[in-house]
Amino acid sequence: TTEMANQEEAEIQISELDLLSSMFPYEEEFAVTDQLALAELKHYVENESAEVPSSKVQFILNVKAEVPNASMVEFSMACAFPFKYPSVLPEITVRSSLLSRSQQILLNSDLKMYLMQNFSGEPCMLSAREWVKDHAAAYIDKDLSSSSTTASDATQSEVTVFTRLWIYSHHIYNKQKRKNIIDWAKELSLSGFCMPGKPGVVCVEGLQSSCEEFWSRVRRLTWKRILIRHREDVSLEGGGHAEIQKQRKFPTLEEKCFDAHGARGNHMDLGQLYHFLEEKGCADIFQMYFGVEGH
Repeated sequence: TTEMANQEEAEIQISELDLLSSMFPYEEEFAVTDQLALAELKHYVENESAEVPSSKVQFILNVKAEVPNASMVEFSMACAFPFKYPSVLPEITVRSSLLSRSQQILLNSDLKMYLMQNFSGEPCMLSAREWVKDHAAAYIDKDLSSSSTTASDATQSEVTVFTRLWIYSHHIYNKQKRKNIIDWAKELSLSGFCMPGKPGVVCVEGLQSSCEEFWSRVRRLTWKRILIRHREDVSLEGGGHAEIQKQRKFPTLEEKCFDAHGARGNHMDLGQLYHFLEEKGCADIFQMYFGVEGH
């Protein structure tokens, strides 16, 4: 029941917070910023019938990382546990006074991607902290534009990112899932294609936030195995509708069935899939999916 699941998720959150506070006893390393939410969460776990907490637990993790030719730099991770965590990802924003806005956006989207690919459904705060410790400093020197002056950075409009996700599933037969994939893509203005059968291949492209929303919905359905095999991100300076349309390789999202054969009529003709990808200028993807040269 959802009640049971909520209870279990709440217990996991508390034990993870306990672990963090025992590992990082000093306020400057780890601090819960919303004590009331924490008290509510504990109350909910102890008196099993209590109401679901009204606000999520928020906390700060500070991480020092070494920067070449400099001393230590402090990165601050502002975190929150959504009620469903760990079945959904934690909300984390990493900041540092040395990061420009665009460096910070990139760092946070890479961290989210790392967590998405490695920890769906598992507690991951320590891994997230570890990743920040190991990788965050590298973003300070990342030159994300030809003229990386702080002035242009301040005035730079929010960079729009166009994303294409290549999703691989052990199989896609279920009619409802196939309908969801098409409906959600429509709703989120994503184009691409879905090849049902075994294996199942889904490609969606469009605004980064829409692709991530699509992935978080699809991932929650029950699958024998599903993962993002490859991801492409393109930063668009102007980021208008026309710019996004220009990046698309597929006009809409449609289901592609390539001459099914096989006992259940569910094995697709991969040769035809290869030619289809080649036509769209995506032939290199075939190898990422199937580890062989297509032809």
